[in-house]
Amino acid sequence: MLSFLTARQNGVDGPIRLRRAESTRRVLSLELNHDRDVARVHGNGVNTIDIEAIEGRYMLSGGSDGVIVVYDLENNSKKPQYTCKAICTVGRSSRHVHKFSVETVQWYPHDTGMFISSSFDKTMKVWDTETLKPAEVFQFEGNVYCHHMSPLARKHALIAVGTKDPKVQLCDLKSGSRSHVLQGHKGEVLSVRWSPRYEHILATASADSRVRVWDVRRASGSLFNLDQHNGDKSKASSEAVNAAHDGRVNGLCFTYDGLYLLTTGTDDRVRLWNSATGENTLVNYGKVVNESRKGLKFSVSKGCSPEFMFVPSGSSVAMYAVHTGELVTMLNGHYNSVDCCEFHPDYQELYSGGKDCNILAWVPLLRHPDVEDEGSTAASQSAAQSAVNPAFEDAWSSSDED
Repeated sequence: MLSFLTARQNGVDGPIRLRRAESTRRVLSLELNHDRDVARVHGNGVNTIDIEAIEGRYMLSGGSDGVIVVYDLENNSKKPQYTCKAICTVGRSSRHVHKFSVETVQWYPHDTGMFISSSFDKTMKVWDTETLKPAEVFQFEGNVYCHHMSPLARKHALIAVGTKDPKVQLCDLKSGSRSHVLQGHKGEVLSVRWSPRYEHILATASADSRVRVWDVRRASGSLFNLDQHNGDKSKASSEAVNAAHDGRVNGLCFTYDGLYLLTTGTDDRVRLWNSATGENTLVNYGKVVNESRKGLKFSVSKGCSPEFMFVPSGSSVAMYAVHTGELVTMLNGHYNSVDCCEFHPDYQELYSGGKDCNILAWVPLLRHPDVEDEGSTAASQSAAQSAVNPAFEDAWSSSDED
């Protein structure tokens, strides 16, 4: 890190390279923080979490008990050991609470005054954060597995919704109605994701083993299906033509630049795709345990080189290098299956939720001072001690100074 600082000071490197190096170091040193707890509110498994992008301070969670919780991640006490407190809850005592499992929660991308939740009670609710009352309720015919609102859209306010019905529903926040549907899947839609690069591009994943990419401005169907064999029919059985996985596809996540799309399936595989062409990059991540019958929420890092992926794998969170498939580490701490994880790009932290009802915080190790030789080590330690402890200060003075 000293070399980066020297190069930055001399004007050789820009601030972005230094920031990327430090972000990467922090992500590579993630470990379970025993000094930070997240208040345990859910009486059943945690299915979904989301951190708002405006301040990076508030986190939502939704559980199998139908409860929604808002947490404050900031350490207001300034003590080394603290608990991220639940500042408000839509609990079982609220008449507006979801009747069944909450599958997805998401902050409104442009304002913390609103958030959206969807549930197995066949509803998606748009909530006012101040009053904790629904401003809008969308009813569906089957269980709602997922929803997603574009993080950058300015020309539309569409929420993509995946339900037990193979048709992808698009709900318009401005009009409060369903604008149109996207037809093509043959099984329930388990995951939907808007591109972080183009506001009209949407990816959808289904139990029919397929992933479709859509331009919602076009009425002629999907742009393309993702094919794990890249069109080589000699490698595919007749049923697997244009199939992204050999099982249910239950997870989608774009890289932060939107150039690549990651998918997870119950064939215990993760695949990386070029989001512009739909080409399978053939990166091999090995076996990633995935037994979820519902949607799986995983996350990618931001501002790192290389990029990293965090994906639930049994009772652990597996961390992979996105473009090489290398397994970097396994984050172990949950007592039961992990269902969701969310990366905090401002602090390079990770939060994960599981069936053990816990939300765990994974944070970077504190940096040890960089040194070039033993002499500088002793000098820096002495300087640090003098700075923090008066007992190490030299109280002697010569007679010449009197």
